[in-house]
Amino acid sequence: MNKIILVKRMLYAMAFLSCGTLVYAQVAIGKGSVQNSSISLEFGNENRGMVLPWVTSAGDVAGAVEGTVVYDLSDHKVKVKIASGWKDLSVDLTGTTIDPHNSTVDLATIQNDVTTENTDAAVRIGTPTATPGILVLEDANKAMILPRVASPHLNIINPAPGMMVYDTVAKQLAVFNGTVWSFWKP
Repeated sequence: MNKIILVKRMLYAMAFLSCGTLVYAQVAIGKGSVQNSSISLEFGNENRGMVLPWVTSAGDVAGAVEGTVVYDLSDHKVKVKIASGWKDLSVDLTGTTIDPHNSTVDLATIQNDVTTENTDAAVRIGTPTATPGILVLEDANKAMILPRVASPHLNIINPAPGMMVYDTVAKQLAVFNGTVWSFWKP
């Protein structure tokens, strides 16, 4: 092969690969694209929510950083990590992982089946760091837009424990603890 052609191909390949490092990751789920460049992760507008990771106990999560959000199986609550510890977002004390359609099925048994869990699994959006987590949004100048649902307590037919959405009617965060929805307004 001609050396000039080989050198040109190598230069094109190097230019292509170096351009990849300049591109910032943005992900749209359930829609074609994100609304603008300030968004890392955005969901479509269907009557669906995002189910948070289920953990045996929030206090046992190693390396949790501020902003980590989990569904704690020890007390059936959605919690967020803040500087002083874990803040309860569920409020209600009656959370459960028992399937509302089949009371003999505890969803935690299925969710925490260690024979199929890959504890190293992770998705990172943005420039990777050592921050632990299942879904880690690494961008310092972009945000995640939660699934947006009008009146989720009415329109999500079978919510899963640990589900989180933004209620477009009440204009507030909504979290489901397995029994009831809790709503948070800024």
